[in-house]
Amino acid sequence: MTNKLSELIRAELPVVIAIRRDLHAHPELAYQEKRTSRVVCDELTRLGVEFVPGMAGGTGVLAHIPATGPGGKGAPVRGAVALRADMDALPIEEATGAAYTSKHPGVMHACGHDGHTANLLGVARVLSKLDHRPNPVTLIFQPAEEGGAGGKRMCEDGAMNGSRLGPKVDRVFGLHGWPQYELGDVGSRPGPLLAATDNFHFEIVGEQSHAAYPQLSRDPVVAASQVVVALQTVCSRNAAPTECLVVTVATIHGGLAHNVIPRSVMLSGTMRTLTPEMRKMGRERVCAIATGVAAAMGCEARIRWEEGYPVTHNDPLLTQRFFRVARETVGAARVREVPTPTMGGEDFSYYGQHAPACFFILGVRPPGRQTYPSLHQPEYDFNDDALATGIELMCALAVDERV
Repeated sequence: MTNKLSELIRAELPVVIAIRRDLHAHPELAYQEKRTSRVVCDELTRLGVEFVPGMAGGTGVLAHIPATGPGGKGAPVRGAVALRADMDALPIEEATGAAYTSKHPGVMHACGHDGHTANLLGVARVLSKLDHRPNPVTLIFQPAEEGGAGGKRMCEDGAMNGSRLGPKVDRVFGLHGWPQYELGDVGSRPGPLLAATDNFHFEIVGEQSHAAYPQLSRDPVVAASQVVVALQTVCSRNAAPTECLVVTVATIHGGLAHNVIPRSVMLSGTMRTLTPEMRKMGRERVCAIATGVAAAMGCEARIRWEEGYPVTHNDPLLTQRFFRVARETVGAARVREVPTPTMGGEDFSYYGQHAPACFFILGVRPPGRQTYPSLHQPEYDFNDDALATGIELMCALAVDERV
C-alpha cells in the first residue's frame, strides 16, 4: 500500500502544487471563501467525489469517499475516518516576493491554509484512485478558522454525525504546517496540544477635560495604563509557575488630541489556558483586576468577554495510532512527540467534541535552514515540498484498518 500511495502521489503532485499556488494568489478572509470553495467543488466534481457545498454559512464543503472491497463492492463496515482542512486567509499584506503572491491587497495566506486545502484535495485525488479503501472517508473543507469558529459551524451543520453525507465519523485527523519543524518531520502529542482561546475587550470610562486641567478629569489613559500593568500579575501571582497561562493586552486605543484627556480608552487582548480550572480562574482575575483598578482611579471598566475555542485535545488512543502509522509511513526518525502544548489555538478542537480526534504538525522548514518565517508573518509561505508528506500520511491514516 505504501508503494502504491507513493506512486500515486508522485503522479498527482504537480497538479496539487498548481492548486496550492492558485489558492495562495487568491486568498479570502473568513466566511468570504467563495472562490476557494468553488475551486474545491470543481476539483471534487472532476474526481467524481460526492460532496455537499454551502455549509457553515455558505462556503464550507463536505465530501465523502466510500469504502470499497477488493472487488469494487461498497463495504462500509464502520464509521468514517474524517480528514479536515481550513481554507481562510488573514488580513495581512504579503511580503513573500513569490511569483504567485496575493492578488488581493492586505489579504494573504499567512497561516498556510492554502497548503492545508491543497493537501486535502491531493488526498482526495489519491484516495479516489485506490482500488481498495477499507474505510469510508469524509473530507471536511471548512471556512473561518481564524477567529470565526468555522469548525464549530461545520459540526452544527452535520459534518460529523452522518446526517448530511456518509456514515457518522468515528475518528478525525487534521494537520498544520509548522515552520519550527524541518521538512519531512511530523509531530503530535496525546492530551492538550493547543490552548483554549478567550478574548477580552475593556472600555475604561472616565471624565474628559482639557489636558492642562487634569484635576477636572478622571483620566482613563492613566487608569488603562495601570490596568495593563496590573494584568501581568494574573500569570505571575495567581497561577503556579508550572501552570500554563497567557494574558496579553494587544491593543490600546484612545485619545482625541495632545491637549485633551479623553473620556474613554479601549483595551483588548487574549487569554490562553489549558485546563477548565485555569480558564475559570483566569477570567475571574482578569475581570476583577480591570474593574478594581479602574475604580481605584475613579473610572469604570466596561467589560466584553468573548469565549473562544476550546483546548485542542488529542485522544490518547488515536494519537497512538497516529504515531504508529506515521513511523511506518515517513520513518521513525522523522516522527517527533511534541514535548509541551503550544499556547496557540485551533478550532479543530470542536471536532474532538464529536469523535476521537488527533491534530498533528507537518514540518515546512527547508533543510539546512535554522529559521523560517513564522505563522502570521507577512513573509510566510507554505512549502510545496511538504505536500507529499502531508498527503501520504493523511492517506495512510485514512486506509489504516487495524484496531
